[in-house]
Amino acid sequence: MRLEGAAALVTGAGTRIGQAIAIGLARSGCDVAIHYHGSAQGAEETARAVRAAGRRAELLPADLADAAAARGLADKAARALKRLDVVVNSAAIMTREPVEAVTPESWDATFDLNLRAMFFVSQGAIPHLRRAKGKIVNLADIAGMEPWPAYVPHCVSKAGVIMLTKGLARALAPDIAVNAVAPGAVLLPEQWDDEARNHVRDTTPLQRLGSPDDVVAAVRFLLAGTDYATGTVLVIDGGRLIR
Repeated sequence: MRLEGAAALVTGAGTRIGQAIAIGLARSGCDVAIHYHGSAQGAEETARAVRAAGRRAELLPADLADAAAARGLADKAARALKRLDVVVNSAAIMTREPVEAVTPESWDATFDLNLRAMFFVSQGAIPHLRRAKGKIVNLADIAGMEPWPAYVPHCVSKAGVIMLTKGLARALAPDIAVNAVAPGAVLLPEQWDDEARNHVRDTTPLQRLGSPDDVVAAVRFLLAGTDYATGTVLVIDGGRLIR
């Protein structure tokens, strides 16, 4: 796939990894539909950076916990950009919550955004991506591959993202390639102190934390670096899964 002139929808593009991916795709030549919900100011910053890269930016607010809004997002992106070639599902929440404290409401909040929304955004994009022979990249997490006791709903939701990626890849082949990136210690939770950050760094085999650029490079590879991958989960974790 050529990214120059392509049209991409990035969910959760007003903050953190989603913002970095949207800007990175613009610098690779994509026009970008910038989805956001609670990060309007960040989305405006993303749009300015996309336009500074010489590409078109369209802001699309939506609460993806609403399945109907999630399903309709790709249509809005395609209308705004006149086409749709790429969907990057990045929107997610990560809540620290002891198992004993998990409620039905907190469980549903995690799954509605992290997993259900990803399915319905992708479902809504199918007609557009089939026409374009396009691609989907989902943001998974190494939490979907190893248990984190204080983040059990998050872990289970991200394990679901991995299987969703494989299921969509099978269902949508050969027209649409569907892959995932599973970051490790790239952007740690903002509330973590230096001791926690240093522990994660020191217990990572490559002895450093990652950066959003590492994830952007992985997304770019899955979009433009190969057309012979689907159902793949590309782990970008500095070796944490093998420690």
